[in-house]
Amino acid sequence: MMKPSGSTESVRIEDLDDAGLVEHARQLDPAAFWLIIKRHNQRLHRVARAVLNDDTEAEDVLQETYIHAFTHLAEFRAEARLSTWLTRIALNEALGRRRKRRPTVDAKAIEGMVAPFSAHKPDPEEAAALAEIRGLLERAVSDLPEPFRIVFVLRDVEEMSIEETAFLLALRPQTVSTRLYRARRLLRETLRDKLATVFTDTFLFAGARCDRLAQSVLDRLAIRLVRKATHLLNAATERA
Repeated sequence: MMKPSGSTESVRIEDLDDAGLVEHARQLDPAAFWLIIKRHNQRLHRVARAVLNDDTEAEDVLQETYIHAFTHLAEFRAEARLSTWLTRIALNEALGRRRKRRPTVDAKAIEGMVAPFSAHKPDPEEAAALAEIRGLLERAVSDLPEPFRIVFVLRDVEEMSIEETAFLLALRPQTVSTRLYRARRLLRETLRDKLATVFTDTFLFAGARCDRLAQSVLDRLAIRLVRKATHLLNAATERA
């Protein structure tokens, strides 16, 4: 099983920016793979879920995104942002899956999310109220028309710029602004005055779920590397 490097190595590279982590990943450093996954899981999960409206399928998209990215690191250019490159891969994977099926709303997956609404630890009564509010908000976002939902998640949840959102979705900046305006208006009409505008803690993907997905990606990547090494060894033996 492929695991992150020891604590000394992990601490040593934790402060690297994405470009530095990519260089380590190109040298097949498991700690770099792990840190890249942990650093970008939240955004990629939200983006994939915005397209698919399905929590489980969004996790599958994340795995395929990282496998594709880690096996095509030679295609990544240093002048680009790693987050943008990964988001584009995730979007393409999610859109491809969506084209193969009819869109659905997985209400059970939304209602089953158990991550806390904020860093504050509320009492039981407050926790129940927050859970109800968060569930209402997430269902309202899930019920948005897909073009509005994707733009809303990228702009208001992930706080991406208009320009970056336009680039990722191949839209004009004006179209992004229009869709965001309509998404916000629809949400206001749905929620009325029941909610404050707090979106940054919706659709959390962290903790054990994040670690489990990271380990799964590393395990799959290890298998691919072993197969590739075996193939190269066999080819060298045949030539000899």
